[in-house]
Amino acid sequence: MMRTRPLKVALLGCGVVGSEVARIMTTHADDLAARIGAPVELAGIAVRRPGKVREGVPAELVTTDATALVKRGDIDVVVEVIGGIEPARTLITTAFEHGASVVSANKALLAQDGAALHAAAEDHGKDLYYEAAVAGAIPLIRPLRESLAGDKVNRVLGIVNGTTNFILDKMDTTGAGYQEALDEATALGYAEADPTADVEGFDAAAKAAILAGIAFHTRVRLDDVHREGMTEVTAADFASAKEMGCTIKLLAICERAEDGESVTARVHPAMIPLTHPLASVRGAYNAVFVESDAAGQLMFYGPGAGGSPTASAVLGDLVAVCRNRLSGATGPGESAYAALPVSPMGDVVTRYHISLDVADKPGVLAQVATVFAEHGVSIDTVRQQGKDGEASLVVVTHRASDAALGGTVEALRKLDTVRGVASIMRVEGE
Repeated sequence: MMRTRPLKVALLGCGVVGSEVARIMTTHADDLAARIGAPVELAGIAVRRPGKVREGVPAELVTTDATALVKRGDIDVVVEVIGGIEPARTLITTAFEHGASVVSANKALLAQDGAALHAAAEDHGKDLYYEAAVAGAIPLIRPLRESLAGDKVNRVLGIVNGTTNFILDKMDTTGAGYQEALDEATALGYAEADPTADVEGFDAAAKAAILAGIAFHTRVRLDDVHREGMTEVTAADFASAKEMGCTIKLLAICERAEDGESVTARVHPAMIPLTHPLASVRGAYNAVFVESDAAGQLMFYGPGAGGSPTASAVLGDLVAVCRNRLSGATGPGESAYAALPVSPMGDVVTRYHISLDVADKPGVLAQVATVFAEHGVSIDTVRQQGKDGEASLVVVTHRASDAALGGTVEALRKLDTVRGVASIMRVEGE
């Protein structure tokens, strides 16, 4: 039988995502009640600008006092979609202290302070859910921490930022330069006026920290994630990738070491073979490839951002938390029992594509090959093209550590015959 007293929800933030959450809660109220087993009532909406017109949002629910809202004591669930570190962190911990569970979409906060937030939730016997923090509408966190809880995840490889995938896809399919593709992404609303968080990899790095922590049962903070942006990727890089049967994506890569004793987490542009499932992910879509012992290879694909997709994930968490509330239980919390060390980027082993500008004269290739050999980096293929005393030399290596590759590049830059290192790109997904 359905409980008659409604579960009360406080909404923090009413922007693109928050307004869509409020709309769905209102228009789908009967369905949500039937799925949960009790009515769900939107009890208050905290905003910064109360005078802004919000279509479909009851004006009487709007307040600028978020602290008073989460302190009411009759709130069952707080939905936090304001983003940033503060005041979100304080509001979430205050919500726990006053008896509410929390649903959040705040990747930056979770990547930085996830352990402390989980501890606060556990101390007060409340839930902390955050499916929307990583891949929008794509169910990813729940499969990792519930469906694959009995398996051993070895690798998570994914496109977790729609803006960067749109830009790189345009560069690949149309031959556009980086700035031209960025301008189109901005005009279409895929990129913010300041796209730094996306194109420099900060957004993807926060998501990688969350994914690595869940996948490997280890606390991984944002500072543990190696990050490189994609602003230096050029049309020439794409041309080289095509010659190798590859394309270029900005990837979040979380890996368990071969000996199982450590993990790494990184975000950077990489070449991947056109035969890899991630190579066909177009536009602003996201996709995450998971490799585990028992399940093998799994791929999760869908819209990774936007009001409606993100609200879908928020509402899914809201239903789960409300069901827990009715049964007097809590869902899975933090699992960090493995406590594996996070290795530095220098320990990562992969293949590399290096493009050099060199003098077009005899002996250059031998000099370059010697430097690679001295640093223990084995060469797979070499391609050279020369004209008017200058030449480009493209070297693709076998698997080597990032530290060894770094030493190789440093030594190459010291050669008189090397005019410059035009590009360094990792090759993944093979």
